Order: sequence, then C-alpha cells, then structure tokens
Amino acid sequence: CFQTFVWIFCFLGDVRLRGQTGVPAERRGSYPFIDFRLLNNTTHSGEIGTKKKVKRLLSFQRYFHASRLLRGIIPQAPLHLLDEDYLGQARHMLSKVGMWDFDIFLFDRLTNGNSLVTLLCHLFNTHGLIHHFKLDMVTLHRFLVMVQEDYHSQNPYHNAVHAADVTQAMHCYLKEPKLASFLTPLDIMLGLLAAAAHDVDHPGVNQPFLIKTNHHLANLYQNMSVLENHHWRSTIGMLRESRLLAHLPEEMTQDIEQQLGSLILATDINRQNEFLTRLKTHLHNKDLRLEDVHDRHFMLQIALKCADICNPCRIWEMSKQWSERVCEEFYRQGDLEQKFELEISPLCNQQKDSIPSIQIGFMSYIVEPLFREWARFTGPSALSENMLRHLSHNKAQWKSLLPTPHRSGGAEHAGQGTDSDVPTGTKGNAP
Repeated sequence: CFQTFVWIFCFLGDVRLRGQTGVPAERRGSYPFIDFRLLNNTTHSGEIGTKKKVKRLLSFQRYFHASRLLRGIIPQAPLHLLDEDYLGQARHMLSKVGMWDFDIFLFDRLTNGNSLVTLLCHLFNTHGLIHHFKLDMVTLHRFLVMVQEDYHSQNPYHNAVHAADVTQAMHCYLKEPKLASFLTPLDIMLGLLAAAAHDVDHPGVNQPFLIKTNHHLANLYQNMSVLENHHWRSTIGMLRESRLLAHLPEEMTQDIEQQLGSLILATDINRQNEFLTRLKTHLHNKDLRLEDVHDRHFMLQIALKCADICNPCRIWEMSKQWSERVCEEFYRQGDLEQKFELEISPLCNQQKDSIPSIQIGFMSYIVEPLFREWARFTGPSALSENMLRHLSHNKAQWKSLLPTPHRSGGAEHAGQGTDSDVPTGTKGNAP
C-alpha cells in the first residue's frame, strides 16, 4: 500500500550516509564549514583577512556532490539500515504525532537521524498534500533529503532535529479547531514547509556575529534579517533544484515562494514586538476574519513563531534538554568571540550567563507574552492549556536552579531575555 511504500522509501533510503569514521561523508549547503581562523586578521582591514573568497562561506553554491542525489547517483558509502523493531517503534510513534508529548529525540534515534524526512513524508501523506498537489513521491523525498542535509548536525541546537520538532509543533497548531476549519491545502503545505526549512543552513552563530565579522551574507542583506533571508533563499534554491513544484503553474509557484519567505522572515526575533502588537490589536478588536487569506496567513506566521520557540512549553525533560543545547550553542559563540578578541554577545558568556537565568528571562519576556495571546486566539483548547501549564512548571523549575544569590531576583536578574538583548541570529530560541 502507499503508506508501506512511504515507510520503506524513507527508512531504507537512509540519507545520513557515513564513512568509516562515523562522520558525514558528504553534505550540502555551506560546506566547507566556516573557518574561524580567518578572523585573526580582522583588526586592520575591518574585513576577513584572507585571499580565499568569502562567498565560499555560507554560500548559496550547490556543490557537485549535492547534485549527484538529484541525478540518482548513490555515493559510495555504507548504509546503516534499521531493523524491524526500530521501524515498528517509529511507526507507532507516528500514529501519535499529533500529541504534544511527542518525543522528537527518541523519534530521531528510531529513524537513524532521519526524523525530518520521515516526519514530513508522513505529514504530507496524512494531510493529503501529495494527492492534492499531484506531487511525485520520489521528488518529494529527494527535496526533503536536501533540506535535512542542509542543516548542520554539528550545531547543538540549530540542526535538523530542531526543524523536525518545530514541524511537529506546527502540525499540532494546524489542528487547533479555531484555525483548522479555515485552512486550505495550500495553507497546510506552506506551514509545514516553512517549519521544516525555517533554519536551514544555520551556521550556529547569530546575526551580530556575522555583522561584526563583516560576513558577506550581512552585506548581502544589509544587516537586516540576515539569517532568515538566507534560510528562505536557500529553501527556494532547493525547491527549484529539486523541481518539486515544476508541474504547477508558474504564478502559483511564485506565490508559494513569496509566502514561504513571509513565513520564514516572521521568525526573526527582532520583529517580535511587531507581530505581538498586531496580534493583540486583532484580538482586542475581534476583527480577525480567517476566511480572508491575509488574516489566515498572519495566523500562520504567528503559529510558526510559536512553534519556533515552543520548547519552554514542552514537558520538563525535553524542555531542559533543548535549553542546554541552545545555551551550549550560545557559549560556543562566546568562546569564539573571546578567542578572537571580539565583544562577547549577550547570553554567550558562560562565566556570567547561567542557563537558568537565560531561560527565566526568555520565558518571561518572549515566550509568555506570545503564548498568552495565542491562548486568547485559540480559546480554552486542551493544547493551549497544556502548554501554559508546562510553561509555568518549567519556569518554576529553572528558578529553583538559580544560583542562590540570584533566586530572589528571578526574572529581573535575567533581563537578557528582552527583545533588544536576545541574540538575533540565533533568534532567541532558548527553549
């Protein structure tokens, strides 16, 4: 049957091809990785002092080995296939993919690191998108492989597992009764694609880092939503390269590309107040008309923003793990900045910024205001109440873990979580 085909295709076509050392044999996107040794000569010229072309770093170039996947050439590397027990457990998990306690870390292990590809194949089938848009299953799979492989597995937080987690959350939000009855197949496909690709090719450093090192992407996008623009443009490049939507009318594909951009750009944390104020105004005036495509698109933007920072609303065990991962990514950037005598970005100084204080500030100033308004929109839904309950519990847990002198300060001590101080490139995704 079709479902069986999807499973065999997703699992036996293991996209994490590895060499003898256990590291990825080939990857797409910004390969080769950023060589931070290039920062040694930044002080005199104000630019990265090297004869290498900067545009090789985090570039849009698609290297030869990437195209081989599209031509059906299989790289010479051993495949690590899953046995039937793992397949069965993963299949069982997918039957509960709409549950808020879905464990994406376990699912990623059960799918041998292919959580994003497997999840999207399943959701596209579940929502009837493959049939509705007459998508070719092989082409869809290849496109999803490209997206998954464009994430940097070396990033503790901004990797394909985070993308899969955001996609699963987006699926839950698309099912909210207040929204679901108005959604078209196009809305659903846009929401899932934007969630899956919203951080594609993230370098593990934030926008201020790219700006102060005079990175070519910062220059290209004039220091505005640098990473979000890159995520969007990279996604469009892969859509066109894979020809996933080539059979659709040109006007429709152009509209899809623009709407994907609007959704992905909405995840820029610097625009948090803009979207929150607009949402509050709509809810106060009670003038949201979800029959209208523009209002519906706005709520998809809000849903994606919620999905992107929903980790504090997960159960404590998963929320804590995400928190540790994002702070590790912050600290790595701080170590690099210190090593190359750059100003250390907010939240990136491991000696001063503790995980509990970062989390309390993030929850207080970013997460709580957004999810309170989301709950006003959805009404007293089971999911919204569940998320707010977890959020309250997790915040109390972090407060109990604050260093003793700061416990009385609570959120005030963690003022780094304000909009102006959250590291912009990492998008404040501190779970």
